Amino acid sequence: MSEDPFVVHRGLLFTVAYEMLGSAADAEDVLQESWLRWADVDRSQVRDARSYLVRLVTRQALNRLRTVSRRREEYVGEWLPEPLLTSPDVAEDVELAENVSIAMLTVLETLGPTERAVFVLREVFELPYGEIAEVVGKSAATVRQVARRAREHVAARRPRVRVSRSEQRAVVERFLHALRTGQLQELLEVMAPDVVMVTDGGGVVAAALAPLHGAELVAPILARAHALVAAFDTMPVWLNGEPAGRIEIDGEPSAISVVVEDGRITRIYVVRNPRKLTQLDEPTELVR
Repeated sequence: MSEDPFVVHRGLLFTVAYEMLGSAADAEDVLQESWLRWADVDRSQVRDARSYLVRLVTRQALNRLRTVSRRREEYVGEWLPEPLLTSPDVAEDVELAENVSIAMLTVLETLGPTERAVFVLREVFELPYGEIAEVVGKSAATVRQVARRAREHVAARRPRVRVSRSEQRAVVERFLHALRTGQLQELLEVMAPDVVMVTDGGGVVAAALAPLHGAELVAPILARAHALVAAFDTMPVWLNGEPAGRIEIDGEPSAISVVVEDGRITRIYVVRNPRKLTQLDEPTELVR
């Protein structure tokens, strides 16, 4: 007996839902809902199970996104995507790694639900416009226009300079060392002068409620952090297909991702909300 297509493509389906929602918990809920709907489908009428399942999951994710968008408007402080521990293998698909990065998912949050669905299905998973039109309930011509607007929106906000994974890793390790030792000068040197730091505590733990701008402000805050607690440690990890860091503050984890341009850090994303840190012990499979 052949394996159920839903099981075969589960990694892909999770990746689609996560790209749409930026939350592993919401993505898992969407997969549960989709599995129940798939169980009622007449498989003899399904020509291409992979394509059918991607459309099914996207519809459910789109419904969920419209609900959580209202919830996120009431979120305390800055909302960041849920970081996922990944294996270095994810980085081998450069486009996938770029599209599931915390930086990209943060940009996708600035799109409306339909724009986000169209962008993800077209730019990340390369679905034909006709199939996307079925998912979002619009004509193929309209979907083309939405895709163009979404591309332009994302291009204006995404990091402009790609760096190699080895360069990213070297900068991240230098940054983590400076954090661990509280070296202010090294932090200033590894950051761009106009660096922006965004922290997400969700109202559960201490975090800045708005982005912090400039190395002269950000570096001293980070340099003092390890002096304010009994135990502070950092370790390099792979998050969302990129070299990143895990911070242990008095035994409690935080996740830190950065954007590197021209050898220096231009953006720092720190997730401290414990509800978003449940995926840091076992690698998550992200595929397309």
